Amino acid sequence: MKTSTFTPASRSLKTFVLFITLLLSFSPGLFAIDLQTALSKGLAGEVDNGYLAIPPGATKEAQPLVSSVNNQRRTAYASLAKKNGVSPEIAGQATFEKRYPEFPAGTWVKIQGRWMQK
Repeated sequence: MKTSTFTPASRSLKTFVLFITLLLSFSPGLFAIDLQTALSKGLAGEVDNGYLAIPPGATKEAQPLVSSVNNQRRTAYASLAKKNGVSPEIAGQATFEKRYPEFPAGTWVKIQGRWMQK
């Protein structure tokens, strides 16, 4: 996995992760499928840039949810990046690295361009 140069204060990253969690908790009611279901069924996967994508072979059922969550993450990463003096890309990568250990076994992840199940 690619190592980033992102070194935010631990408190800022924890605040950001909480912020993302809260944002995501309000999204599921808007869609036919919620994020946890999409991830557990392999309809969506986490990418090492901090965003979601549709894994190969999956239907596009979760695409509206993926787009919405990615828009929320884009806003959150921009805020975190500004706060820590890094690019939004670095903020997204750092968030993925921080959250990766918490992904359940079987979650689809795309690391350095390659899809695999954790």
